[in-house]
Amino acid sequence: MIEKIYCADVKPKMEGERVRLAGWVYRKREVGKKVFIVLRDSSGIIQTIFTKDLSEEAYKIAKQVGIESSVVIEGRVKADPRAPTGVEIQADKIEIIQDVEFFPITKDASDEFLLDVRHLHLHSPKVASVMKVKATLMQAAREWLLQDGWYEVFPPILVTGAVEGGSTLFKLKYFEREAYLSQSAQLYLEAAIFGLEKVWSLTPSFRAEKSRTRRHLTEYWHLELEGAWMDLWDILKVEEELVSYMVQRTMELRKKEIETFRKDLTTLKNTEPPFPRISYDEAIDILQSKGIQIEWGEDMGADEERVLTEEFDRPFFVYGYPKHIKAFYMKEDPEDPRKALAADMLAPEGYGEIIGGSQREDDYNKLVQRILEEGMDPKNYEWYLDLRKYGSVPHSGFGLGLERLVAWILKLDHIRWATLFPRTPSRIYP
Repeated sequence: MIEKIYCADVKPKMEGERVRLAGWVYRKREVGKKVFIVLRDSSGIIQTIFTKDLSEEAYKIAKQVGIESSVVIEGRVKADPRAPTGVEIQADKIEIIQDVEFFPITKDASDEFLLDVRHLHLHSPKVASVMKVKATLMQAAREWLLQDGWYEVFPPILVTGAVEGGSTLFKLKYFEREAYLSQSAQLYLEAAIFGLEKVWSLTPSFRAEKSRTRRHLTEYWHLELEGAWMDLWDILKVEEELVSYMVQRTMELRKKEIETFRKDLTTLKNTEPPFPRISYDEAIDILQSKGIQIEWGEDMGADEERVLTEEFDRPFFVYGYPKHIKAFYMKEDPEDPRKALAADMLAPEGYGEIIGGSQREDDYNKLVQRILEEGMDPKNYEWYLDLRKYGSVPHSGFGLGLERLVAWILKLDHIRWATLFPRTPSRIYP
């Protein structure tokens, strides 16, 4: 491993110290008899200066090195408030590891081109900031889940049945039978609660939806929890405490990266429990009062959710959806059989649903009836139905779309920028 110091670790107090850095040429300009190279690595950037007085050989190499070339630079630290980070390197040595004559991405590159060369777009410090925020959100999630006594489990991705509906399944051949890519780990998490009670997983989920909205991907990362002995209101409390911790902790650790995308942090600071709760009935009333054409019993799409979020300056819950628009496993509301004990968490600022959750149906006969009502074969869910025959208990759970949370926190204009290599109906390369 190359011995080096990270760009972000070079501080003004180190003036006069000799340092060695390794990274990529982010920016380069020549002013008079000086060559300025802004070096970047995973930690950030730093300005380096080459002159003939310091080293004629290094100066000549610096003049000819290309943007995004990989280099090792050595020199002495000098504090300078005019430099991008308040400090620079007076360099007297540069070693080119791999010279790049022409880098394909320019400042005028279109979004589609950036996606075509996503493997190169990942060089961008702005893209790196998105990924750092995403990683820190999961770091925070793990911290909270560990503190609250949840066990991480590792469910399968290859499955034999639908969770959210057969029309959105990716089918594949599994030896001599059909199988599918998982839409959700939920059913397997439900099985795990009988030994562990409170479980969670982070897995990729796949949806064969031809949706072309700014909030849909065909492959995304799904943070899912399932808890025994919990009703709907218990799991909502878990959701708001988890999301609040994830947001607040990430603001603490990644404030600089977040402010690259949003200057106003008010809604993030407002993300403190308890979150507001409104019923589906109230949501329909609000939408109708704003002139939206929607009737009771209809599902809310992205447009309706966007209008609804205008009423709130923090995440909020909508609960009590009509049963017929929700999944088969959601428990019927005993006080109103038309409804399910289900709730979605919506993010403000037009971003809409980031979590879907519910209390699960724990009665065997009612679950069989719901499967039949959905036109599915109970034989495909025998193992899942067994969970209602051998020690069934009240339980609830939810799934959080990690990319949707990232998109809201960073105010991204499309969810595709929140994942390393986005998968959409029209894109599977690179």
